[in-house]
Amino acid sequence: MINIHEKTLQDVEFYTVLQQVSELCITDLGRVESLKIKPLSTREHVLKSLDYTNEYISSFYNDNRIPNHGFEPITKEIKLLRIENSYLDTKSFKKIASITLTISDIINFLKKFKEYYPTLHTTSTNLEVVSHVVTEIDAIIDRFGDIKDNATDTLYQLRQSINSIRGKINISFNAALTQYHNLDYLDDIRESVVENKRVLAVKAMYRRKVKGSIMGGSRTGSIVYIQPEQTFQYARELNNLEFDESEEIDKILRNLTEYIRPYTTLLNQYQEFLLKLDVIYAKAKHAQSINGILPTINDEKVYNAIDAYHPLLYLSNKLEGKKTHPQSIVLHPENRIIVISGPNAGGKSITLKTIGLMQVMLQSGLLIPVHEKSSLCLFDRIISDIGDNQSIENHLSTYSYRLKQMNFFLRKCNKNTLFLIDEFGTGSDPELGGALAETFLEEFYHREAFGIITTHYSNLKVLANELPFMQNANMMFDEKSLEPMFKLALGQAGSSFTFEVAQKNGIPYSLINRAKKKIERGKVRFDATIAKLQKERSKLEKTERSLKENEKKKQTEADKLEEVNAKVQKKLESFQELYDSNQRLIYLGQKVNDISEKYFEDKKKRELMAELFKLVQIENSKRKKISAKQKRAEKHKEKQIKQEAEKKVDVIRKKKKAAKIKAKPVEKPKPILKLGDRVRMHDGRAVGTIDKIEKNKAVVNYGMFTTNVSMEQLELVEAKK
Repeated sequence: MINIHEKTLQDVEFYTVLQQVSELCITDLGRVESLKIKPLSTREHVLKSLDYTNEYISSFYNDNRIPNHGFEPITKEIKLLRIENSYLDTKSFKKIASITLTISDIINFLKKFKEYYPTLHTTSTNLEVVSHVVTEIDAIIDRFGDIKDNATDTLYQLRQSINSIRGKINISFNAALTQYHNLDYLDDIRESVVENKRVLAVKAMYRRKVKGSIMGGSRTGSIVYIQPEQTFQYARELNNLEFDESEEIDKILRNLTEYIRPYTTLLNQYQEFLLKLDVIYAKAKHAQSINGILPTINDEKVYNAIDAYHPLLYLSNKLEGKKTHPQSIVLHPENRIIVISGPNAGGKSITLKTIGLMQVMLQSGLLIPVHEKSSLCLFDRIISDIGDNQSIENHLSTYSYRLKQMNFFLRKCNKNTLFLIDEFGTGSDPELGGALAETFLEEFYHREAFGIITTHYSNLKVLANELPFMQNANMMFDEKSLEPMFKLALGQAGSSFTFEVAQKNGIPYSLINRAKKKIERGKVRFDATIAKLQKERSKLEKTERSLKENEKKKQTEADKLEEVNAKVQKKLESFQELYDSNQRLIYLGQKVNDISEKYFEDKKKRELMAELFKLVQIENSKRKKISAKQKRAEKHKEKQIKQEAEKKVDVIRKKKKAAKIKAKPVEKPKPILKLGDRVRMHDGRAVGTIDKIEKNKAVVNYGMFTTNVSMEQLELVEAKK
């Protein structure tokens, strides 16, 4: 039987989590109900509740989302149905019809997708869907909440008569309005409404000349409101009919109530089911907000929480854009108790609360923010002593209160208990309080209880080091800046960094040195040794992180190379297939060429056909018989390979062409030669002058002689000025 102490729920701030859950409900009843969530009493109930939440959260991430479960409460309706001779109004019937339809949709959905939501489906199997109740209500009440005219024959006839009389009232009133207006008996406003009835606005001096019932007058007394006589007679008849109508409506509602009354218990079950579903929905939404999951629940009393986040701290830091540091804790029969030490403000209490709050949440059916490989166990009892322990009401000091708590712990601790104690042993003389705390811890140890404590006492650190099934742990500090790293390191006690922190905060070294002399040298050395070990561990942690990062980078590079290698191999295979195919085609071409040449020489058609037929048979014997679909697929694949090869070849050709163009020297544009230009031949040294140009030939005068030369063989030396 699971029993978690009320003080533990307060210590770990469980009710703050419930407040967050309640805000996520979509019904008022759900909000109230979610605040009543408590740790469940048996293992079976815990596992079932966790399954409900886990199944619901899965619906957020798939296409088969659970239908809307919103409903208006029918608590008052259920109470009335249980009272004999009572009857419901139309609004109540609409609420009952709505909740019945909602239940029907959800039950049909869970039945259809029971493989996705097996646990939720099981809870709905005992609910009967009474769709005929909805049919009966819809036959009598319309979508606006009014009784339909055809609900009964009597009501139909009454409403027909009422409509007829209302028509007569309007006709008679309009006739009187016209008559007295023509006689100028009416005021400028002509008419008004009194007690929801149309009346004539008669001038006071003519009130005796207008037949009818006086309904009132204006404040000044200048106007008298009169209902015409004929209209008054019809109005009395209308009142009688409306009374009969209300009597008939009461009768209809009573009959409908009697029809539904046998299903009172079922309607109550409907509301309870939807209320339960609303709370499960809110749990699932809360789990989504904190990245909560359902870890493995084991029976071996092994508590292995990996990368656990404090749910409240995670949400508040998320809103502020801050980082939350996860913690990992391992407890099992051979490592039952962890003693966490280290300086203040390092995160010891938060670590303690993280474990306590997560365990309470888990045992209340709430998912928790841990790594998916975490494996947790359940405890029959969780007891804690965290926070301010001074009792003003009972006039107890902090230490007296703590002793009272320890007495309670001693009565309740056993092998199925998880105890959480913050600042164990404080509140009294360090020597005496430490000794008593050590004794308590030994007792908890011998009772095989599981627990986590935080302390500054050296004797408790030593005890944790000496006992085989107890372990030291420390909240790590940066050895240079002395800033907390908010990371729990298992296996080693932590120094309080008392003197180091004091020195960092500007306390003179001479005062710190005097303080060191006032305490035993052994304690200082012990604390200094722990601090030194912690610094070394911090360095090792950094080195380990660096090595892991390098290993990760190398693995990534290796994966990339492997991927590239696979791609290259695949391309080589494709090109090999293409090469083999082309070689086969070349071979066939050569064979056909040989046969053609032979036929060219001897002109023997029979031998030609025989050779060709033989060649075709040889090729067909190599082919496998495949379907048209496979053939298309192979052709498509071959086409793709060819296209890829052509693309590669095209790219290579373009590159070569670009390289040639780049390598080729840029030619200067040839000058246009004119008469009088001084020129010479490309391969000559003699310079002459152009005397004449005819048909792309020039007559060049070298002084001693002239010669005809093609214009293309000449180059300009100096243009004519």
